[in-house]
Amino acid sequence: MPDTSPVSPAASAAVSPSIWRLAARQMLRDFAAGELRLVLVAVVLAVAALSAVGFFADRLQAGLKRDAAQLLGGDLVINSDHPLPPDYVQQAQKQGLVAAHTAQFPSMARAPDSLGGASRLVAVKAVSQGYPLRGALSLQQTANGPAKPGPGMPAAGEVFVDPALAEALALKVGDPLLLGDAQLRIAALIALEPDRGTGFLSFAPRVMLNEADLPATGLVQPASRITYRTLLVAPLGQEKALAPYMAWAQQAIKDQGQRGTRVESLNSGRPEMRQTLDRADKFLNLVALLAALLAAVAVAIAARDFAQRHLDDCAMLRVLGLSQRQIAGIYAIEFGALAVLASLLGVLAGLALHGLFVNLLGSLVPATLPPPGWAPAAFGMGVGITLMLGFGLPPVLQLARVPPLRVIRRELGSIKPLSLGVLLAAGGAFAALLMGVARDLTLGLIAVGGFAAAVGVFALLAWLSVLALRRLVPESRAPRWLVLATRQVAARPAFAVLQVSSLAVGLMALALLVLLRTDLITSWRQSTPPDAPNRFVINIVPEQAEAFRQQLVKEGVTGGDWFPMVRGRLTTINGEPIAERLAQREDARRSVERELNLSYSAQMPAHNQLVAGQWRAGEADGLSVEEGLAKNLGLKLGDVLHFDIGGQPREGKVTSLRKVDWTSMRANFFVMFPVADMPDLPTTFISAFRAPATSGFDNRLTHEFPNVTAVDISATLAQLQQVLDQVIQAVEYLFVFTVAAGLAVLFAALSATREQRAREYAVMRACGASGRLLAQVQRAELLGVGALAGVLASLGAMVVGWALARFAFDFTWTAAPWVPVVGALVGALLALAAGWWGLRELLRRPVMETLRRAGLL
Repeated sequence: MPDTSPVSPAASAAVSPSIWRLAARQMLRDFAAGELRLVLVAVVLAVAALSAVGFFADRLQAGLKRDAAQLLGGDLVINSDHPLPPDYVQQAQKQGLVAAHTAQFPSMARAPDSLGGASRLVAVKAVSQGYPLRGALSLQQTANGPAKPGPGMPAAGEVFVDPALAEALALKVGDPLLLGDAQLRIAALIALEPDRGTGFLSFAPRVMLNEADLPATGLVQPASRITYRTLLVAPLGQEKALAPYMAWAQQAIKDQGQRGTRVESLNSGRPEMRQTLDRADKFLNLVALLAALLAAVAVAIAARDFAQRHLDDCAMLRVLGLSQRQIAGIYAIEFGALAVLASLLGVLAGLALHGLFVNLLGSLVPATLPPPGWAPAAFGMGVGITLMLGFGLPPVLQLARVPPLRVIRRELGSIKPLSLGVLLAAGGAFAALLMGVARDLTLGLIAVGGFAAAVGVFALLAWLSVLALRRLVPESRAPRWLVLATRQVAARPAFAVLQVSSLAVGLMALALLVLLRTDLITSWRQSTPPDAPNRFVINIVPEQAEAFRQQLVKEGVTGGDWFPMVRGRLTTINGEPIAERLAQREDARRSVERELNLSYSAQMPAHNQLVAGQWRAGEADGLSVEEGLAKNLGLKLGDVLHFDIGGQPREGKVTSLRKVDWTSMRANFFVMFPVADMPDLPTTFISAFRAPATSGFDNRLTHEFPNVTAVDISATLAQLQQVLDQVIQAVEYLFVFTVAAGLAVLFAALSATREQRAREYAVMRACGASGRLLAQVQRAELLGVGALAGVLASLGAMVVGWALARFAFDFTWTAAPWVPVVGALVGALLALAAGWWGLRELLRRPVMETLRRAGLL
C-alpha cells in the first residue's frame, strides 16, 4: 500500500541530507559491484558517437563558411558574359566589401618558331590586383620542383602557366610564350589554382596573365566569348554585409535585364565532390543515430535488470523504515548523477574522437578549422540525460513500491512492464532527438520508423516461434539437452521474446551498417575506380575518327568511351518558347539558354541507368533525357522538345529518362537521340579513356591531331580518390562505436535473464543435472536464440537498407540472398560468446551457493 504519511518541513530538512548520503553510498557500492557498468557504457557510447559527429560537422561547416570560399575565389562571385557596370563594385565598396576581377576565355598559345613553334588550346585567365581574395596561388619553377605560395598576379609582361602546357610546347620557366599579338615571359608554373573550377575550359591548360597585358594580346573582340568574374569578400567582422549585397545584386540583375549574369555563393561548392561528401555526412549521421538507438535498448534492458537485482535490497530498506519517497529519491539521485557523469564522459570521448575526423577530412578545407562550439556538447548531454531518465529511471523507480513483506514472500513486488504512457513519452522525446541527429527527414523517418516497426515484427515472430517449439522438438526423439533447452525457453515466453527482440535489434543495426557500408563504399569506388578515364578529348572531326582510334590502339589505350557530340540549343517545349515556359524559374531558364551537349547512339550508354520509359533503338523522333534536367524543366514522357542545332531545326519526343552519375568521370550527355547515325547534323566526337603511363603521350597525340583538345583530369581524379579514402576512414572509425553499442545490447539482453536462469539451474542441479548437461542446455538455448535473432535481423536490415539506399543515399542496393544465412550464423556465434561471458559464472557455482542465491534455501 502506498506510503501517504505526511512529512513536516522540519522532518524533510532533516531527512534530505541522509537521502543524499544514502544515494552517494548506494552509487559507490553499485559501481564497485559492477551493477551500473553496462548502463554507463551504453550511454557513453551513444553520447560519444553523437557528439563526435556533431563536433566535426559543426567545425567543418564553420570552416567551409570561412575558408571554402577559395573554391570560388571569394565569398560572393558575380559571373557574367560581359563586363559589369561600375555600380556593382561601387555598391560593394560602400558596404565594406573588397573586390577583384578575372576574365577567362579559350585561345591558342604557341611557342616561338625558334623553340619549335608548337601550339595548344589554352584557358586564358586575366586577373586584377588582389587576386585571389580567398585561398592562395602555389607556384613552382619546375614540374617536379617544390610548390611555394606566390603572388596572386603575374607582373606586367609575365605569365604563369600549367606544367602540362610547358611540357606540350617544350618550354620552361624564363622562355617566351606567344599569346595573340603579345609575347609574354613564363615566370612560374602553376601548382595550385584555388578557384580553378570544373568545366571543360577549366581542364584545359591555364595561362594566367596580368589584366594590364590583356589589351596588348588583341584577343578581346566584340564577338569574343569571355566569362567575367567579379570576386567579393567581406573583411573579418563584416560578414553580415554579404547577404544584403547579394540581395541588391540579384535585384539589380533582374531590374537591368542583365542576361547571362548570375551571383554565386559558397553553397556552389565543388560539384564533383558534393555527392560523395553528402553521402558520407548522411552515413556518419546514420551511424550515430543507430548507436543512440542501440544505447536506448541497452539502457532499458540493463536498467530493468538492475532493478530486478535490487528488489530484495529495497524490501529490506522498507523493513528498516525508509519510506517510498526516500527510496525513490535515492535512486533518482543515483541515476541523475549517473546520467550527468555518463554524458560528460561521452562528450569528452566525442571531443577526442572528432579530432580523428578532423585529421582525416579536415584537409578538404585547406585551412585550420575553427574551434568547436558548445551546441554539439549540449546536444550530447541532452541525449545522454534523456536516455538515462527516459529509459533507465522508470523501471528503477518501481523499486520504491516494493512491499516490506517481500523479505518473507519472494514472489511479491516483482518489476512490472512500463505503462504505455511512460513508454510513449520516452519514445517520443527520444525519437525527436534522433530526428535532430539525422538532420535529414527521409533518413530519420526510414531509420527510426524502420526500427520501431522491426521491434514489433520481431516480438510477434519471436512469440510465434516460442509457441511452435514444443511441436518442433518432440520429447520422445530429441536429445535430452535439446528438450530441456526448448522447454526452458517455452516456459518463460516473455523472457524469450524480450531476448530475441533485443538481440535482433542489436544485430539488425550491425547488419545494416555492414551491408550499407560495403555497398556505399563499393558505389564510391565504382564512381572513380583506379582505371577511371583521366583524359577527355573533344573536337575530333569525323574525317579523323578512324585515324584517331587507331592512334589510341597504337599507344596501348584499351576501352574508354567514344560518342558523337553535337551542340544544340533548346528553343521550345511542346511548342511553348523556353523564355515563356520558364519565365518564373530563372535558374532553370539559365541552365538551358546556353548550348547543350547532345549525342546519339543506337545503344544506351552502359554507365547510364534507365529510370523511366523505354530506349527504343532506331526511333528517329525519340529522345532520352537526363532525369535531373527533366526534373529541372518539368519534363515528362511524351513531351516534345525542339532544338536549334547549328541552324538546323530538330524535334523529338521524350521516350525515356536516364540517371547519370556526373561524378563518374565518364562521357555523359543531357539529351541523346536513340539512333546510330545523324549525317545531316554538324558532328564532332568525344573520347574518354585511361591514358598510358608513358612519357610524351599527350605531345604525340596533339602533334598528330593538332586541332583536337585533350583534357588531362589526372589531378582532379587523384583528388577525388583521396577524398574517398579520407571519407571511408572516417566512416570506419565511427563504425567501431556502433559495433560496441551493438555488443552492449547483446550482453544486456543475455544478462537480463541471469537471475531467472540461476533459479532454473539451481533446481536442475538439485535434481541431479550435471554441469556438462547444463552447459549443453545453455549452449543450445543461446545458439537457437541467436540464430533466430540473426535471421530476423538480416531480413529487417535488408528491408531498411534497401529503403535507405534507394531514398536517402541514392545508390543501388545489392544485398545478396545468402545474407540471412550469414546473419543466423553470426547471431548464433555472437549470442554464444556474449552468453558464455555473462553466464559462465553460474555454471561454476557450488550447488548450495546457487540455491542460496536463488532464494530456494
